[in-house]
Amino acid sequence: MAIVVEHDKRKQEILQKSLDVFIEEGYEDATFQKIADRCGITSTTLYIYFKNKHEIFLGSIKELLSELEIALKKIMADSALSAEDALRKILSTLADSIESNKKLFSVLLNYLMQLKKSGVDTSERVRRRVIRLRHLLTTILIKGIQNKEFKELNVKDVNDTLYGLLESAIFRIAVLNKDDVTDVRAALNTTVDLFKA
Repeated sequence: MAIVVEHDKRKQEILQKSLDVFIEEGYEDATFQKIADRCGITSTTLYIYFKNKHEIFLGSIKELLSELEIALKKIMADSALSAEDALRKILSTLADSIESNKKLFSVLLNYLMQLKKSGVDTSERVRRRVIRLRHLLTTILIKGIQNKEFKELNVKDVNDTLYGLLESAIFRIAVLNKDDVTDVRAALNTTVDLFKA
């Protein structure tokens, strides 16, 4: 009797388990074989789903960002929340994600530094990955201005400020080895307070 394999489900499982390997081993030391072993499959089977370690790494990052995006869109869709409350909840969710993915951000930082050394435009790579997040922030800011919850401010400048604070949280977690981003949370809330109408 043939075994039916749900390829999409298996691919998702591989991406989730491989993320643990990257976090534990680091990008450089994570190997195709280690990922296959963690997934309980052969490296030959792993090649059916992915061409190389790089593709798995990017897929696992994309998977994580997709889950985060779903959570943020759920907040945005909650009509019971004011724009201010939704913005605060989104920023809090992002801060939670940064805190809970400390090791991943360290791996990601090392990966980006390696790309930069090889001449790759890392800012463009990061920009492509966070464009949806920035769009969500812009949408909620515009909604808040239209509802008179926020002052008439330059949305791009406010978005850049909030995003910069989130980058600061990632820097504190990944580079400075802080265990939490309490100070960044306070700065995010203070910033929201500043542009309330």
